Amino acid sequence: MKDVDISGMGAQLAYFFLLSFFPLLIFIVTLLPYLNLDQDDVFDFIQTIVPTEVFLLTQGTLTEILTTQNGGGLLSIGILGTVWSASRGVNALIKTLNGAYETEPKSGLINRGMSLVFTIALVAVILIVLFISIFGHQFAYNLFNYLGVEETFASFWEMIRWILPPALIFVVLSLMYWIIPNTDPRLRVLSTLPGATFSTIAWVALIYGFSIYVNNFGNYASTYGSIAGVIILMLWLYFTGMILIFGGLLNATMHKRSLVKKGYKE
Repeated sequence: MKDVDISGMGAQLAYFFLLSFFPLLIFIVTLLPYLNLDQDDVFDFIQTIVPTEVFLLTQGTLTEILTTQNGGGLLSIGILGTVWSASRGVNALIKTLNGAYETEPKSGLINRGMSLVFTIALVAVILIVLFISIFGHQFAYNLFNYLGVEETFASFWEMIRWILPPALIFVVLSLMYWIIPNTDPRLRVLSTLPGATFSTIAWVALIYGFSIYVNNFGNYASTYGSIAGVIILMLWLYFTGMILIFGGLLNATMHKRSLVKKGYKE
């Protein structure tokens, strides 16, 4: 545990997350014509998951992309860029988590495959949340109206809107913390729940807490001027990386204590 450079690995993850951030947005935005999604709805969704300054930094670029006609080419670039750069970030996380467990990572080919799987899972989660945010409201309202219980719709939808995104994130993190560490014996799924729970709660708190801090107390615009959005984005990604690392370290600590107890009993 003491050999894990948490701050350094958080910075490394932030670097690769930054490389994947814009290709990921390009990929999602260029899907709009194929998925019949409205631009304003997507922009409203993006504003709920990133600080305002970060959205303003990307809004012009995304709007320009939507006005171009070379959607297929951009879509291909978005897929390749996202998979490559985001998988590099996952590779860094693989090394960090295995270091926490004091184990060697799996072979390079297996690591690349895991990186690809988790990158695709991340994109899938974003698209699912996006679809729910845009289409779920009307679908749920029609369903409740059909069942004759439309008076309970508002409270139900508000609950779903708040619970489902963190729930999906929790599932992805649980699988990541379970599959990535190359331990012997293999980890049990239940042993990954503390870290996944911590990371999910901390990331949701980061989304809202960081936005409140930046918008009310940060004063980044007057300090950094035109690059304030970039600074804020890097900080946000850095804290995201730190949260993922701390979740893995929590699981590793509890796993080691469990092994010590079992060895003592035996």
